[in-house]
Amino acid sequence: MALKKSPEKSYGASGGASRAWVADLIGETPETAANTEFREAAGATVDADEDQWRRLTGDGRRDLAPLTQDRMQRLAHFQWETNLLANRLIELPVAYLLSQGVKWRVDNDTAQAALDAHWSDGLNAWDIKLPKRVRELALFGEACYPVFRDENSKFVRLGYLDPALIETVVMDPENREQPIGVVTKKDRKGMARRYRVIVNVPEKAFATNTQRIREKFDTGDCFFHRVNDLSSTTRGRSDLLAQIDWLDAYDQYLFGELDRAGSLRAFIWDLKITGASPQEIADRAKKIAPPKPGSVRVHNENEEWNAPTPDLKAVDSAAGARLFRNHVLGGATIPEHWYGGAEDVNKSTGSSMTEPTEKMLEMRQRTIGHMLADIGRYVVRSEWDALGDELSPEQAKILATLQVEWPEMTAKDTTKYAAALAQATAAVAMALGEQLVSRETALRVIASIAGRLGVEIDVEEELKKAEKELADHGGTELEGVPLNDQPPPPAIPPAPAAEAA
Repeated sequence: MALKKSPEKSYGASGGASRAWVADLIGETPETAANTEFREAAGATVDADEDQWRRLTGDGRRDLAPLTQDRMQRLAHFQWETNLLANRLIELPVAYLLSQGVKWRVDNDTAQAALDAHWSDGLNAWDIKLPKRVRELALFGEACYPVFRDENSKFVRLGYLDPALIETVVMDPENREQPIGVVTKKDRKGMARRYRVIVNVPEKAFATNTQRIREKFDTGDCFFHRVNDLSSTTRGRSDLLAQIDWLDAYDQYLFGELDRAGSLRAFIWDLKITGASPQEIADRAKKIAPPKPGSVRVHNENEEWNAPTPDLKAVDSAAGARLFRNHVLGGATIPEHWYGGAEDVNKSTGSSMTEPTEKMLEMRQRTIGHMLADIGRYVVRSEWDALGDELSPEQAKILATLQVEWPEMTAKDTTKYAAALAQATAAVAMALGEQLVSRETALRVIASIAGRLGVEIDVEEELKKAEKELADHGGTELEGVPLNDQPPPPAIPPAPAAEAA
């Protein structure tokens, strides 16, 4: 199956002008690109326009068209501002991830001081800007932060580039999944900025051709991160992309129900006059007026007054709204009771429905953690003045300890884990007494349950500490088991009584 090519020349996902600029970087001129024609080595051409067709399976480009990318970002922002459900889809993950803050930690005082100074700097202001950055990463699917580095003090500050200004993301020609540069749209003066994407590896880690291309990005360096992307795409996708149409339909449905609710409150006065001629009815209609609240109405048996109201089946609309809402929430892996719909939810089902959502939040947490760790490593390397160079073994060892510390996202019910820990401890103690397992295996069983309580146990280190503490108190065995799991030394027989004398 084949798809007809567009008459206009396409140079990638971001337009011909940008592709021409990239072609210039890799040594291809627009003239040679325009005059290049690919022909089969042998065989006959079936149609005269055979060269204008391509196989669907041979198209490796999976980016949205540039106009579609811009439209996606505008619509996602609009829905976040105006649609309550869309707002919650973005804000709930941000609150779960960042409500208690996040910190950098590294096992080196100098590196830690550099990280703390960068975090609390008045322009970086991570405490206030990080929620915005996580929110916009989810909304727009990508984030770009130009870097401003003081050459004297080595201090690093981050700027912000609106994703709507990005024209092209240039990928490594030797490694399709690695972005190496960002080209902005042209400003009013016809100028475009070219940022080199920061990768915390020495420049020689790239191929020679890639290094030559990266040298052409002369505006400055930047961090560029994406979500909801594929290895073969250059741009990120919004968290709301798949739900945008459904979110809009849900809003329209609710506004329709609002009009319907107004109709439900409407009523009319129906006056039935028995035995009256058309002229008498017309005369009565000219004199009649709706009765005011609390007024008295007097009439004979020939008049019958009623106030009928419409029956528009409001129960059906509630079911329809729930159907729309759950379709959107299910696509975002958010349970219904997180949005106030808890009609059929109890504590047991609520806990089980929350687990998939927590897994999705943990995945996003790792993505944000990688982004922060990437920036943190750059800050430390800048402090060492070791950007683009090989690190010494000591520096590499220090940088390997850099991590992002996250607080617990939710308060877990620890009662079942505490009970399991008590039972497991008693069981392994009995097994140790019967010498059925080693102390290391027993401690691994305990550590597996302790991890559910948020306590990480290094088994080997913990065993060494336990042995040291027991040895300090003069002990050599624990529950009848030697410390090193070695058989006890053979007993020395007592000397004969004569020799003893």
